[in-house]
Amino acid sequence: MQIESILEDIRKGKPILVYDFDDRERECDMTVASEFVTPAIIQKMRKEAGGLICVTTPYSTAKELGLPFMSDVYWDDCEKYPLLRAMAPTDIPYDRTKSSFGLTVNHRKTYTGITDKDRALTASEYAKVIFSGKPTEEIKKELGADFRAPGHIHLLNTSEKILESRFGHTELCTALMYMAGVKPSATICEMMGDDYGSRPKASVKEYADAEGIQIIDGNEVIAAWKEFKKDHPEL
Repeated sequence: MQIESILEDIRKGKPILVYDFDDRERECDMTVASEFVTPAIIQKMRKEAGGLICVTTPYSTAKELGLPFMSDVYWDDCEKYPLLRAMAPTDIPYDRTKSSFGLTVNHRKTYTGITDKDRALTASEYAKVIFSGKPTEEIKKELGADFRAPGHIHLLNTSEKILESRFGHTELCTALMYMAGVKPSATICEMMGDDYGSRPKASVKEYADAEGIQIIDGNEVIAAWKEFKKDHPEL
């Protein structure tokens, strides 16, 4: 796999496909750099992938801005709502770490928030705001002014050290964004099949070949990330 070809497509705002591992979810996600998301991309994800459309945030960014993991929000409120304690996600079958789900958001300029153009606006503007380079307090103010929660875009927070303790699509796709040199937020959507399950790897490969979309697997991402981190030990 020529990782540079994958990264160049990301820089061009093209979708790519990321398969995780045979011993994990065994799923392939369609992903695009969040800053380049358009209504056409959201429509493609909705029609040709079919899973949940989510937007990733690096752990350090989420922590700095006060964007929580949703499981923590639920846990902190379990005294008032005891059922939340009982429903804690402690038995995820493919992952021994907690769920990466964060808040759900809509941009305030959306209407219902669910249309292709609404979700594209939310995803792309979210990435632009959190990676604007402005002082943290100013970014927080912009997030509050520009977004409402809950909404129709699911935010996903990476683990603290990407691809060290958790190896999900949240981490794999965010790592690719870092390596591509774009704003490190990925918009992702699982590829669903016609048999009521995830689309099989072989079928995804056929789709990728027919559509001219590049595909990479988790082991290839990890190998490239290890090399990248030699020059970026802060990540």
